[in-house]
Amino acid sequence: MSRTKSLVGGVVLATVALGVALIPQQASSRSAVSVPQDATAEPVPAFHSSVPAGQLPATMDPSLFTDPLAQNAYRLAARIKKVLYQQPCYCHCDRSQGHGSLLDCFVSKHAAACGICEREDFYAYEQTHQGKTGAQIREGIERGDWQGVDVKKYESPLPAHAK
Repeated sequence: MSRTKSLVGGVVLATVALGVALIPQQASSRSAVSVPQDATAEPVPAFHSSVPAGQLPATMDPSLFTDPLAQNAYRLAARIKKVLYQQPCYCHCDRSQGHGSLLDCFVSKHAAACGICEREDFYAYEQTHQGKTGAQIREGIERGDWQGVDVKKYESPLPAHAK
């Protein structure tokens, strides 16, 4: 009987040790992997799923800003207002400033001081010119594809009427 107790005790001890050894390994492997936005993650920031029938608000005039990056972001935002209206903004200004979509960042001065807004705008502009719909662009933004935008090409002033 003491041999059976020793055997059972050894199995239990080995099982507990294995369980303890595996917990930190699983936790560290999760943090190293970039997990896409989904239902179990943080909710997607505010956006509109379609464009309203009426007029959208005007974006701020790019000439109000001295930084070429901000000027370019506002210039391009004015050209794709309907697309930006359908996009979330991952700086979470929906919480801090009550914004309803990425367009609101460019209706105010907010985007001029926010690299997230600018990158999402450049991403949306580039994707629009590749023929993507607002919903397809939103999927990319939710995946974090906007983080890969090369902002260096937007650091020099763009022509006022460039496509």
